[in-house]
Amino acid sequence: MKLGIDIGGTKTAAVAIGADGELSDQVRMPTGFGAEAVVATALRTVERMSELAGLRTASFTSIGIGIPGAVDSATGRVEHAVNLGLEGLDLGRRLSDRLGIDVRVENDVKAAALGAHHLLGAAAGAGARAGADSGDELGRTATSMAYLNLGTGLAAGVVLDGRLLRGGHGIAGEIGHIPIDPAGVRCGCGQRGCLETVASGLAIARTWPTASEHPARELFDAADAGDARAIAVREEFLSGVATAVRLLVLTVDVDAVVIGGGLAALGGRLMDGTRRILNRWAADSAFLASIDLAARVQVVPPGFPAAAVGAALVGEHPWLKSSS
Repeated sequence: MKLGIDIGGTKTAAVAIGADGELSDQVRMPTGFGAEAVVATALRTVERMSELAGLRTASFTSIGIGIPGAVDSATGRVEHAVNLGLEGLDLGRRLSDRLGIDVRVENDVKAAALGAHHLLGAAAGAGARAGADSGDELGRTATSMAYLNLGTGLAAGVVLDGRLLRGGHGIAGEIGHIPIDPAGVRCGCGQRGCLETVASGLAIARTWPTASEHPARELFDAADAGDARAIAVREEFLSGVATAVRLLVLTVDVDAVVIGGGLAALGGRLMDGTRRILNRWAADSAFLASIDLAARVQVVPPGFPAAAVGAALVGEHPWLKSSS
C-alpha cells in the first residue's frame, strides 16, 4: 500500500492506496504548529494509518507528504510555510530517519493536482468500461490537466502527460500572483490587483464581510435570494475564477481545469457560474468559442482527498514529482 499525507495549516489528512487503486479509510487529525509539532503530527498519522491497515510502517511501499510552502522535492526540505510556523525544515530527511523508509515531500497544491489527475483517470476508466458499446464520452482521458486551488488564496498545479510541471524554480502554477488590475487592491505578495485579490477566500472575506463560519456559502445563498449587492460580489468572484481558467488554458492548453480547495464545496453553483461567464465571453469572441473553455471546467467531488492521494503518488513515483 502507498501512504499519502496532506499536512494542512489546521488539519492533517491521510489515505492509503492499495495495489488495486482503491482508497483506504481516511485519517484526520489536528496539525501541530512549529517544526517539532509538524514532525510529530506526521509520525502520529503514519502510526494511525499503520494500525488501520494492519501493517508495519516498513510494509508501506512508499510514503509521500503534501505540505504548504516552498518545497524542494529533491531533498524534502520545506521553507516559508508560515501557517505552520516553518521557516525551514528538512521534513523528508527527518521522517525518513525516524521511519526507516524513504519519504518524499511535495507542495500541497502540486500534490493535489496529481490526485485530481488520478481521479480523472479513474473516472475515465470507469466510463470506458461502462460505455464501451455506446461510445460514451466519459471514457475519454484528460492527458493534460490543471488543478485550480481555490482556498484562502489561489494557486494552480499543472499535469502534462502524467508529469507534474514544476518549472525551473518550482513556482509553476503560482497564477494567483499575476496582476490583472493595476489599480486593484494590494496583494499580500506586495503587488496590486493580483488574481488572488478577486478569486479566493480572502477576496470574499474582504468584499463580503460576515461573521458566518461559511462566508462563501452565505454569499451565494444571498445572491440566489436576489440580494443585489451579493449578486455583484458573487459575479466579481466568478469572473476572477473564469479568468484563472482562461489563463491556464491559453497558457498550457490543458484538456481539463479541475477546481479544488475549500471553495470547491460550493459544488455545482461554482462550476455552473464559472461556465456561465466563460460562455458569455465566448459569445463575444469567435476565438474563445472555438476552444470551448466552459466544457473543460470540473469541480473535485466533495470529500475526495486530492492532496493526500497525490502525495501517495509522489511517494511511489519519483519521476512524477519533477518536470521543468
